[in-house]
Amino acid sequence: MKAVILAAGEGSRMRPLTCTRPKVMLPIANKPILEHLLIEAIAAGISEFILVVGYHDEAVLDYFGDGSKWKVQIDYVKQRRQLGTADALAMVAELIEGNFLMMNGDMIIGRRDIAEMAVKKDTSLAVVEVSDTRGLGVVEVNRGRAVRIYEKEENPPSRLANAGLYLLTPEIFKAISRTEKSPRGEYELTDSLMLMMEAGHGIACHTISQWLDISYPWDLLTANETLMSDLKAQNSGEVEENVVVKGPVAIGKNTVVRSGSYIIGPAIIGENCDIGPNCYIRPCTAIGDNCHIGNAVGVKNCIVMKKSNLPHHNYAGDSVIGEGCNFGAGTKIANLRLDKKVVWVEGIDTGRRKLGAIIGDMVETGINASINVGSMIGNYTLIGPGAVASGVISPESRIF
Repeated sequence: MKAVILAAGEGSRMRPLTCTRPKVMLPIANKPILEHLLIEAIAAGISEFILVVGYHDEAVLDYFGDGSKWKVQIDYVKQRRQLGTADALAMVAELIEGNFLMMNGDMIIGRRDIAEMAVKKDTSLAVVEVSDTRGLGVVEVNRGRAVRIYEKEENPPSRLANAGLYLLTPEIFKAISRTEKSPRGEYELTDSLMLMMEAGHGIACHTISQWLDISYPWDLLTANETLMSDLKAQNSGEVEENVVVKGPVAIGKNTVVRSGSYIIGPAIIGENCDIGPNCYIRPCTAIGDNCHIGNAVGVKNCIVMKKSNLPHHNYAGDSVIGEGCNFGAGTKIANLRLDKKVVWVEGIDTGRRKLGAIIGDMVETGINASINVGSMIGNYTLIGPGAVASGVISPESRIF
């Protein structure tokens, strides 16, 4: 059986992090979202994949290649214009024979659930019960079969979310050929499935247990916390004397952890990093390759992407820091409101009482710069010495 993974979209709700990469390539626990999903599908017994790529497709192709690193076969189809999930799936019709799995590349589903879907004989849709349906497709179910699929409605009649995993038969391509554009201007797979239901074709619903939905940038932190809970300790680098390591910590090749550093796992440090001396890395922190976390720096529950530097007297908590960032000495990120209330970003309730900043690529700060709770900072922004950055900041801004 083949698996088709949709990986063509930008993920506009993830900006600024997706300005230079597709959503599926955002890192969680130092691996792209798409790699986590691929690993789970391989563990479920899938060895042939078709990736539908589009936005910044070079990032996906360069990273995954032909799949030989994972001992699987990966083929690619390019969706030049992102016209919806049904349009993306239509492009693989000639590469498919028989039943196949289809999954959205921007979520993570466990291997057991994928394996259970793979043995279905007829069109099936995976659902998961959620407490908050905002921004999700919701499925109305009767006696184990889908009755209707609602897309991002305010008061849906169900709390069963469409998990983005399907077992499809070749009949889906006939339905896609009859699918019209949705009000959002896209050809949507859920509309194709509705056409099948209206024609009397039953679509079974299968409830799954392990599902990570990543809709907004702060969801990366929640997913990071979840995936790192099973981390195994590993040291492929150099740890100097007088370093304290507690709990599971994975240290990559050619990384040096210098004297006086204190690390509490779960934590991941990539390859070719320079850590310390005298820094404090706290749980659920993932530091990418070629990073520098220097003297008197505290990092807690963060994703720090590759080639970023927090070299002197910095603090970052509950934040996502893009690639190639450089913090001046004394730069701090606040992660807790003074009134201790939940943080809102652009009118959206993040559900997090602690949230620092979402920082795009190549952001630089001067000495003693401050970044306020819940800030979103665009790529290539410069924050001057002693300046305070707060709120949503456009790319290439200058704050002095």
